[in-house]
Amino acid sequence: MIRPRKMKQIELTVLSRDVDQVIEYLGRRALLHLSADEEEAQGVVHALDTADYRHILENLERIKAGAAYLGLQLPEEPEESSRLPGETEEALTDKITAAIGRLSNREDEEKGEKRKVEEALNEARAFANLNAPFSELDQLSYLTLRVGRLDPKKQNELRENLADRAVIIPLGQGASDEPGDRILAAASRKGRFALDSELKKLSFVPITIPEGYKGVPGELLSGLEARLAGVKRELDKITAEKVRMRGEYGGTLASLAAAYLMASLVEQLKKKLRSTRSVYVLSGWAPSDAVPGMVEGLEKCTEGRIAIRAFNPDEVEEIKEGKKKVPVSLEHGSFVKGFEGVVFSYGAPLYGTIDPTPFVAFFFTILFGIMFGDLGQGLVLFLLGLLTGKGGPKTLGKFRKYSVPLIAVGLSSMVMGFLNGEVFTHEEILTAPTRAITGFFMNLTGQTGEPPDRILHLMPEKGSIEKLFYFFGFTLAVGILLNSVGLLVNIVNQCTLKKYEKAFFSKTGLAGVLLFWYAVFIAVKILAGERFTWFDLGGVLTPAFGIFFGPVIWRIISGERPILEQGLMVFIMEGFVEILETASTYISNTVSFLRVGAFALSHAVLSFIVFTLSGMVSHIAGGPLFSVIIMIFGNAVIILLEGMIVAIQVVRLQYYEFFSKFFTETGVEFSPFRFRREAVPGKAGNSD
Repeated sequence: MIRPRKMKQIELTVLSRDVDQVIEYLGRRALLHLSADEEEAQGVVHALDTADYRHILENLERIKAGAAYLGLQLPEEPEESSRLPGETEEALTDKITAAIGRLSNREDEEKGEKRKVEEALNEARAFANLNAPFSELDQLSYLTLRVGRLDPKKQNELRENLADRAVIIPLGQGASDEPGDRILAAASRKGRFALDSELKKLSFVPITIPEGYKGVPGELLSGLEARLAGVKRELDKITAEKVRMRGEYGGTLASLAAAYLMASLVEQLKKKLRSTRSVYVLSGWAPSDAVPGMVEGLEKCTEGRIAIRAFNPDEVEEIKEGKKKVPVSLEHGSFVKGFEGVVFSYGAPLYGTIDPTPFVAFFFTILFGIMFGDLGQGLVLFLLGLLTGKGGPKTLGKFRKYSVPLIAVGLSSMVMGFLNGEVFTHEEILTAPTRAITGFFMNLTGQTGEPPDRILHLMPEKGSIEKLFYFFGFTLAVGILLNSVGLLVNIVNQCTLKKYEKAFFSKTGLAGVLLFWYAVFIAVKILAGERFTWFDLGGVLTPAFGIFFGPVIWRIISGERPILEQGLMVFIMEGFVEILETASTYISNTVSFLRVGAFALSHAVLSFIVFTLSGMVSHIAGGPLFSVIIMIFGNAVIILLEGMIVAIQVVRLQYYEFFSKFFTETGVEFSPFRFRREAVPGKAGNSD
């Protein structure tokens, strides 16, 4: 399409019971560009129960915590299949997060027990072979040991009370003791008082160690080692359980997270809407061709409980008064769509004006190919475009927006490279097929002699200088064409906006384009050997007269008074300045395209240097290897460095020589409310 899509302002009046479903429908399909009042109402809370929002965030945090524990990656935005959470999702969230929480607590307890046992075991081992009475070991500053009897029913209570401050080891039974009532308690010195206090509360009865008993009891070491092994086995079970949970709950947690993310976005939008206790009002802009399907879908999801009003832009007072602008939505095929980013990075076109994207796509591709002509290097760019496309690896998905431009400029560079006879800077690979083509055309035209080994000569050499000047002339012709297109676009746009003075009498209007074209005609005429005549003088002065006297002529036509708004002297000075600026602008805008030929020449020279160096080292020891290294490194430098420089130059030419002709005022890009950032910008989704 040569113009942006037609738009309508939509106003939706929705019952509170249906507002979530309506927002879900709109957000999933990216249909409605919200009005500025609703976009700017940040932090304004209307009739909304914020407890719902807090509950959504709490559930989302619980899900994130559980996923982090299991080592799962959650989506950062709703999925295509996401739905707003209900009772089922609420129950699933409670069930899964509770199970994960219990496992996490078990792991924390076992890790604490493991750390406690390891500390006690290390200290016990340190004194195991010490030849000193046990009674003296009890007074060491590193370890506190207590041996005695404790009712088995109270041993679990002792473990719980001491937690990670001590280790309790059963010591078996004596001949007259109750089974399992003998224990050994080990703690660090800092836990001594807590240990003694708890033992006393539970009626612990110390056992007197036989006099002269030396070292640490073997039962202590074996008991600690057995306890440590048991803790490790328990931790292994917990690890296996985590793996099982990851497989069982991974997809469900991702789905729940996406659902609650969607719910949070819905609640955030509801905070910004005009509302009462029972009704919400949404207003915004939608493409006209999407409105019938949107209306049908909204009526279906609300069972008819919705009021929808649609207005054309000329029916909206704020648009007619110029206070607000209609959002611009562009609709293109895959090739042109790939270059929308170049346009929107400069600014969105005004609604109703000509869409410059098709021209940008065409000229960007042509200019890049001219400056970066190499069949092999172009093939690399083409393959990169395929790899970053939809069928490429997912890891390159973030570069997907560059896929189509890379494919386009790659093909363009390959064509220019074939004409220039270069493949990865190699100048001889295409010699045979090129001679066959040039020889064929020589036979058709009756020419004799040796067929040229390349169709286009960019490297200055004997017999090719004249062709090189023709090539620079071709780049100027491309510049003249691009400037002319920009001027014509501006004339049409100004007529569309009913700004007829700018359309006919400005330097970028009809008078300017006639002056530009006739100046180009005179330049070509002189280069062809023709003489400048009085008719040519009239052809130049007539549009210049229109630019100089344009403001006066328009005020006479429109009936505005006074005719000389700022006085005669100001009018004369402004007129001369406008003529000088027009002439200098068109000269600089046209001459600027010589840089296209200059960069094409520099590319050829750099390729020649790489090819020559590769050939020079091929004759020395190890030459073939060094030759290959130079070719690879040289081509890599050209593709990365010069490719980037050429791309910057093409963008610059588009910005300053093309956009400057008609982008005097920018519009607003169509940016509909959506749940997924990956949705296609500038175009509404399906309305089914």
